[in-house]
Amino acid sequence: MRRHLLTLTALLGTMTLGAPSASAAEGPQWTHTGTSYTDTLGGGQGLASRADGSLLHRGLLDIPLDLRIKGWNHVGDPDIARGYVFDAYQGADSATSKMYAVTTPSGKRYDYVHRLDPGERVNNSFATVSPDGQWLVSGEWGDQNRLQVFPAPLLNPATPATGGSLAQAGQISLDKPVRDIQGCDFVTATRLVCASDDASGTLFPQSRPLLRVDLPHPLDGKPVTGTVTGLFGLEQKSVCTGTFEAEGVDYDPGSGTLRAEVIPPGVCAIATTVYAYRQQ
Repeated sequence: MRRHLLTLTALLGTMTLGAPSASAAEGPQWTHTGTSYTDTLGGGQGLASRADGSLLHRGLLDIPLDLRIKGWNHVGDPDIARGYVFDAYQGADSATSKMYAVTTPSGKRYDYVHRLDPGERVNNSFATVSPDGQWLVSGEWGDQNRLQVFPAPLLNPATPATGGSLAQAGQISLDKPVRDIQGCDFVTATRLVCASDDASGTLFPQSRPLLRVDLPHPLDGKPVTGTVTGLFGLEQKSVCTGTFEAEGVDYDPGSGTLRAEVIPPGVCAIATTVYAYRQQ
């Protein structure tokens, strides 16, 4: 994810209109059902739904001081699985590791450090956990043909019980390239929805599209190929003009609500827009 240098100026209200553009995907369509807002510094990097339907937001202000001191200066789009909160951290561009922090339902945090494999980028844009709680999926910035897969810390018995090192399992290879993925979340055991910050229209016809990744079977730690389909472009409307940025995405299985964040341009960037969708 890009890092934001935001000036805390007076908030100019954002305005969002319209519904998702025509989808290229077959099957049920997503309909825009609502819009809300969260402060960007405290929630503009991502969001996750709790079992009771409330939302956890993540932003740059949420990074604990002890992790900042250790050099972890960016937190990505989080996930919640079985009451455990999973956060994706990255450090400086010169870093040789990335980190996943897991906070238990009782509030105890354990840190799992992954040393970069050859060719792996330092970016750590998001964390999402498979519905069975066994596998953590993450992603890198830029043009990619894969999503990374790790044993889910704490929930997968193959991981250390109190933090430590974390090695990759079999990755998800993608049948077509994706660009600048900011977040993904599981909709089912064999389907993810991912938010892309790509506005070029060269890989998919939509600007800043939500993408669907279909798997042939639930993750089992072995390599698998996912089929990527463009769903629709996220709304990009504001009283401010300039460059928008797609951020985190969350699917709440309890309500069937899909949410995606977009940061508007200019001084409007102080507030992140959260769009909600339901399948029809």
